[in-house]
Amino acid sequence: MVFSRLFFIYVFLPVCLLCYAMAKGTKHKNTVLIFFSLIFYAWGEPVYIFLMLATAAVNYFAALLIGKYKGKRGDTAATVFAVVYDLLMLGIFKYSGFIVENINTLFSSSIHVPDIRLPIGISFYTFQTISYIIDCHWEKVSPQKSFKNFLLYLTLFPQLVAGPIVRYSSIEKEINERTIELSDVSYGLNRVALGLAKKVLLANQLGLIVDGFLGNISSSTMAGAWYGALAYGLQIYFDFSGYSDIAIGLGRVFGFHFNENFDHPFMCRDITEFWQRWHISLSTFFRDYVLYIPIFGKRRKYGGLFLVWLCTGIWHGASWNFVLWGLYYGVFVFIEMLIDKKRIKKIPLIIRHIYSKVVIIIGFAIFYFEDIGKLGLFFKTAFGFGSSGFIAVQEKISVVNNIFLLTAAIVCCFPLISSIKKTTDKHFASKATVSSAAAVASALLLIVTSIMLVDATTNPFLYFRF
Repeated sequence: MVFSRLFFIYVFLPVCLLCYAMAKGTKHKNTVLIFFSLIFYAWGEPVYIFLMLATAAVNYFAALLIGKYKGKRGDTAATVFAVVYDLLMLGIFKYSGFIVENINTLFSSSIHVPDIRLPIGISFYTFQTISYIIDCHWEKVSPQKSFKNFLLYLTLFPQLVAGPIVRYSSIEKEINERTIELSDVSYGLNRVALGLAKKVLLANQLGLIVDGFLGNISSSTMAGAWYGALAYGLQIYFDFSGYSDIAIGLGRVFGFHFNENFDHPFMCRDITEFWQRWHISLSTFFRDYVLYIPIFGKRRKYGGLFLVWLCTGIWHGASWNFVLWGLYYGVFVFIEMLIDKKRIKKIPLIIRHIYSKVVIIIGFAIFYFEDIGKLGLFFKTAFGFGSSGFIAVQEKISVVNNIFLLTAAIVCCFPLISSIKKTTDKHFASKATVSSAAAVASALLLIVTSIMLVDATTNPFLYFRF
């Protein structure tokens, strides 16, 4: 099921909220959430729900063994078994075809390439189970005794299929006991409306520009290649941050406080800062669980860095462009580490902004083209070696026709909401007035979004495929 469908907005969610409100006590509310979460997932993946349940069972019992044999061999054995199982399932369903294809290419063999459909959300819930198991092993959290409560953590539908990657430690207490204030519901629903608007009003419309220029890179000009890459960067930001807004908002409505996943990343002044602001739940996962893995028997600073970026690229997809994309960012973070933060701060701010935005736009282009040949054509075109020239009339027409969309997208990259909130808090003494205005604005966004969705057949979020 997709958040940006009228059925979800006006049927599934209201029924879920009604049943949740009618349930008495946290235990019954948890049962309602599990029931609706399983329906939510089974709606589009009826078969793979058994894979998710198997993953839940394996990690639940492994964690109990970790708690039972704390500090002993049984602890380590259970940890290794669970992590290997999780990675093996992810590898089979996500990377088996890619691995066989490369073996066939490398050794000129003809091994049958398995055509396995990728289970939605497997990259996200796999990392959630891994973080839970390792945290149990490190004694950062206690193993959850109730399978029902652990299943709730893993299947909670707001963040199930595209994150953010929620760690057990962040909602451990709220699983067993939570309170929901009217302010939580108000904040959550406003956040949901904002996320839907980002997806439908901005990301989907930017996607039309991307399809027209990056999708036809062979006929694009130099300006068209950069224009398309910029539009794609904005599209994927509003698409993914919009999903995160909806997930965080829905979580708040149900009494859960998920961590932020984006912090206005395009305001960054260097690449290191960009990744401190972009997909925060993923970057912190690799920082905490991969960066300090011993390489050749020792913890190696730069070796760990490139291992993190290699894993970041591979996590996003079974294609060489994602590997290249991960290492591409790894190189720039490595360079910035060598230069040192103090020296970087001495560089004029305008130069730092130009440098970071150029690197980021090129990074989005690498991310877009899974076909390496087309990626090469993009670079050839973007740097003036293409056959279509510098600029053509279609770029000019597109910019003129989409000037309001592009302006709105760029403006919304800044902390507009928080700035408005600070201003209203300063000039309006009544919180009720501010809350009412926010509710009206959210309602208007929802109405406009709903109208845009009337004729839409499908609105999948981009990160569903990762």
